[in-house]
Amino acid sequence: MAFIDSYDFELLKNEAENLVIAELEKQLESYEGEICTCNDCVVDMAAIALNSVKPLYHFSILGNLYTTQAMDNGEYGKSLREAVASAIEKVRQNPSHD
Repeated sequence: MAFIDSYDFELLKNEAENLVIAELEKQLESYEGEICTCNDCVVDMAAIALNSVKPLYHFSILGNLYTTQAMDNGEYGKSLREAVASAIEKVRQNPSHD
């Protein structure tokens, strides 16, 4: 039996993905009509931001609590907001298409 078949890796989640997507949605509201929001550009923004923030992996309910605490402590939330803003600006200046 393969290693991956012996464990339930579906339980392993990077909560930073949800946080980046939520913050991206929030910040893009202020750019309405000023920036491309096609699928390619928005997914690029998310990928760039995720590559800039510390991942928050968890596999249990307790992990969700840790994630909430990480956002509320200020430093992680600040770095996440900055990463999203930077990613938006990068893609705005260099969209994924012609």
